[in-house]
Amino acid sequence: MADEVIKTELLDRHMKEVFDWSDSDMPVRDALWDYFMEKNGRDTMKTESDMLPFLKDSDDKIEAFVNENLKK
Repeated sequence: MADEVIKTELLDRHMKEVFDWSDSDMPVRDALWDYFMEKNGRDTMKTESDMLPFLKDSDDKIEAFVNENLKK
């Protein structure tokens, strides 16, 4: 029985490697975590639940979300 592999390569890359508008060395995963923590009043449990879909989303969906919500 094969274990399901969760593809998180994009989440582990630095923001500036993925997005030409960013100069941040922060991993995409951390940038998303900070975004949700700010948005929900630093509720760790809520942030964890907000982050779960990103573990299964396609790179395109993640990039679209980041471009729409984190691009300054």
